[in-house]
Amino acid sequence: MKNLIVVLFLMVLFSCKTDSKEETRTISIEEDVVFLASDELEGRQTGTDGEKAAANYIAERFKNLGLQAKGTNGYFQAFSFKPQTDPHQKVNYTVKDGDSTITGTNVIGFLDNNAENTIIIGAHYDHLGYGAEGSLYRGETQEIHNGADDNASGVAVMLSLAKKLATANSGNNYLFMAFSGEEMGLLGSNYFTKNATIDLSKANYMINMDMVGRLKQDSTLAVYGVGTSPILKHVIKANNSKFKIIENESGVGPSDHTSFYNSDIPVMHFFTGQHEDYHKPGDDTPKLNYEGMDMISSYIFEIISDLDDNGKLPFRTTKNESDDVPVFKVALGVIPDYLFDGKGMRIDGITEDKVAHKAGLEKGDIVIKLGDSLVTNMNSYMRALSSFEEGDKTKVVVKRGDIEVERDIEFQKF
Repeated sequence: MKNLIVVLFLMVLFSCKTDSKEETRTISIEEDVVFLASDELEGRQTGTDGEKAAANYIAERFKNLGLQAKGTNGYFQAFSFKPQTDPHQKVNYTVKDGDSTITGTNVIGFLDNNAENTIIIGAHYDHLGYGAEGSLYRGETQEIHNGADDNASGVAVMLSLAKKLATANSGNNYLFMAFSGEEMGLLGSNYFTKNATIDLSKANYMINMDMVGRLKQDSTLAVYGVGTSPILKHVIKANNSKFKIIENESGVGPSDHTSFYNSDIPVMHFFTGQHEDYHKPGDDTPKLNYEGMDMISSYIFEIISDLDDNGKLPFRTTKNESDDVPVFKVALGVIPDYLFDGKGMRIDGITEDKVAHKAGLEKGDIVIKLGDSLVTNMNSYMRALSSFEEGDKTKVVVKRGDIEVERDIEFQKF
């Protein structure tokens, strides 16, 4: 039944097609998200029928947008691997048929402008199925993790950019990629950089969209990797008139741009922030800000347009900020608001039955003191948290509206 629904959906979308290089009507960002995050795809876990259906959909979209197939088998680049049992172990892509082998599939389309260099634009399309490793859902029954924001949103914005770039900005070629295996450790992007279907020495820069579907009312947008080429900070600011931009210089982060940064390619990663539904069944289509996604697509297009005649961007290494992250033995049980740039650490979500929940902390509270340590930003919060062990008792002070609230807490294991 699931495969029948996929086929029928594709027939409806593409039944009016008269030319393989031109769509007769524009498919909206919302339509792409609604399909990719539908229950019928069962959470798009790597290697499942649901992920394969999503791959077929994206390949058909690429075809109808006039993109050339640039995988190893048409639009597809399959890779097989054995899941890691040791988090420090390298993934073994060279496997034999047999037990525990999973096959993921990157989907790759190419817009050839006969240019010297190629811009890579990507987004991962896999998610957690019914709650694979990485799920934060603690319910007793299995629920589909549809991953509307994570990351049907990024794929939809990528497809909208492919539509825009088909008739504009011919100073570069464009390689559009939907990555598999991101949730299992950036596997698809890592595999591609080691088995690229283009000459990576001609890669100009890479743009990654991961979780761009929940632009908040204050229009805060994070752009990571702005230190990976000298011009990026300028171009991010020069083309912005609508967003409150949070910049991060590092080219290393928990998404697919890292694989390209590690191949000495400048990167930009766009992100609208974490939320309470992250890696939970609640990450569904009605909660997305589709107008915000259109704005982000237009913003990225303007950046690409501005850089169209700049030639190949120079690469610059950045400090890996994760090297400075302390080791934690305990957790407060909150989702930090990583886009908050005020004083303190704002709580964007509370995990049920954890320390913060038991202490009566609330979403929107701003932690300004933890134990004897003042909390002025995310880094000072992490340093303060790293000083505690299981069973330690202390006080936390939060700003709630115009008042300060103090609570006693006892730490649990991380």
